Amino acid sequence: MTTPREHTPHETPNIADEQRAKLKQLFPEAFTEKNIDWEKLKATLGEVTETSPERYSFTWAGKRDAIRLLQTPSRATLVPVKDESEKFDTTQNIFIEGDNLEALKLLYKAYFNKVKMIYIDPPYNTGKDFIYPDNYTDPLDTYLKLTNQKDSEGNILTSNPETSGRYHSAWLSMMYPRLFLARQLLRDDGVIFVSIEDTEIVNLKLLLNEIFGEENFVGTLHWKRKKQPSFLHGHIAPVMEYVVVYSKELSKLEKLSIEKRSDFNTRVDNSPNDFSERLIGKGIRVKLPSDIKIIKKGVYKNKTMTTEYLTDVEIKDGRTIKDIRVKARFRNTQQQIDLFVEKDALFITKNYGLRRDLLPEELEKRKAITDLLTDWGDNQESDEELGELFPEGKPFEYPKPTKLIYNLIKCNETEEEIVLDFFAGSATSADAVLQINKEDNGNRKFILVQLPEPCGETSEAYKAGYKTIADIGKERIRRVIKNLEKEKEGKLDLKTRETPEDLGFKVFKLAESNYKVWNPDDAADPATFVKQAELFTDSLKDGWKAENVIYEIAIKEGYTLNSNIEQIKGKHQAEISKVTDNDKGQSFYITLEDKVTLERLKGLALTKDDLFICRDVALDDETAANLALQCRLKTI
Repeated sequence: MTTPREHTPHETPNIADEQRAKLKQLFPEAFTEKNIDWEKLKATLGEVTETSPERYSFTWAGKRDAIRLLQTPSRATLVPVKDESEKFDTTQNIFIEGDNLEALKLLYKAYFNKVKMIYIDPPYNTGKDFIYPDNYTDPLDTYLKLTNQKDSEGNILTSNPETSGRYHSAWLSMMYPRLFLARQLLRDDGVIFVSIEDTEIVNLKLLLNEIFGEENFVGTLHWKRKKQPSFLHGHIAPVMEYVVVYSKELSKLEKLSIEKRSDFNTRVDNSPNDFSERLIGKGIRVKLPSDIKIIKKGVYKNKTMTTEYLTDVEIKDGRTIKDIRVKARFRNTQQQIDLFVEKDALFITKNYGLRRDLLPEELEKRKAITDLLTDWGDNQESDEELGELFPEGKPFEYPKPTKLIYNLIKCNETEEEIVLDFFAGSATSADAVLQINKEDNGNRKFILVQLPEPCGETSEAYKAGYKTIADIGKERIRRVIKNLEKEKEGKLDLKTRETPEDLGFKVFKLAESNYKVWNPDDAADPATFVKQAELFTDSLKDGWKAENVIYEIAIKEGYTLNSNIEQIKGKHQAEISKVTDNDKGQSFYITLEDKVTLERLKGLALTKDDLFICRDVALDDETAANLALQCRLKTI
């Protein structure tokens, strides 16, 4: 008898199934035989069924296909490319080369509700810029053909000319699933900034209203992109572009403001001083899950801070109920700490560190951003700064100025957070993050995604050796890092940071899965079916590489791309890796050997809390049954 086995996922989560499960948790009475009863749901929400078919709605030709594309799980993976990276083993920054829709699906499980800020500069749909032709039946196949990883017939690179019968619809269908997934990645206090111009601003706002809710509209920023208007063509010479701003939850979004001065810092535990003890008064806010009632005394670490609670922290109704003693790298005196508690400005973070809000007197040192941005950089400045980075010739047209994105990052609290840009272009967002971290000792991390859109063979970029836009972005980050490292040379290291400055980035490329794909059409008759089944005894494709397989499993299990992969040596005979996601505090063990025995795993001392993953073909039924008693067993 074959032992039942739990398998590792081969695809990303099904978005529709997850949304349906959330709805069922909220409204179980609205489900009949596992399906949604829409009339019951309306009744539950107190809605009266309309007798008239007329009501407001926003739709376009192809919307259903766009929704179906969103709901199609990705069977792709992300492959690490260390020779194109900088400091791969230590950096927390990510550059993904590939279709951003597939990349967002792969990021979904690990980065759900983790991103503080998103900035994107998508195609403006001017009729000339590139629109990626999504394939609703197999988006990965289209991507592989586009990037010459598969043979293709015809030219699938396309623009979206105004003569197209679905001019606006094609753009909306491209944007909808990407923006929907972007919202899933944002934290509740997160914000998204979208650059756009006149062609699609109306449709963009309607789209964002549908996805984010019009109640979460923050505002529209008017950015002066040119010092002077171009030669008049048409009735008005445009000098402005727009940045449309939406929040995940407006009530949780901090006020967007810019520092008048930059010599103060809101963090209380990032001082270069040695660890010191402080008494924290009772009643401070605790930003932890509602079911947390106590934080046990002890040392709590994350990437940027260490906090040691010398007493247990008891929590009731989201606040501490007793005074507590804490050791950390405090920048503030005991008198200041007492003031923060008195002013209700101090709180415990989800990572058990300490942060505080700005006091009224400090808020006076900040000014609210206005909706007119006249001194946030312009196209001339962006050309000049790119020219300085690439003195041999500017490889990219119309990049956004670093100052624009720099100020957008600075206008909300992002010091320890993730900044995501999935239309990365020349990687201006990465440039801005690295510059700000240098200036304020922050630990922001960037995740950039860029399609390897080919550079035209007659372009300056192609002549300079850059075959794709992604190549330009990666090279820009390398040059920015090199310049920042040069600035540090010869300077006295005062060690004002608790963690080293992160001057690196990991490169991942979108690729086909390491798993074989079963196609039932190829096994129509019984004999062929049996033959096909024999080929799938091992679900991994021929020629697989261990590191690539481990990363794919980690991603689809919901581990971040910064998870640590450690080779376990000396405890046993089997070749085993331990994968640890420090952000989640989770880990699993994995071996890809052809044969797994209990004897070879004895040194691991697996427990019920441990997840152990191996190939299905490596286990016999007896070993599988025994392992399933010792730990959580999953097979590939």
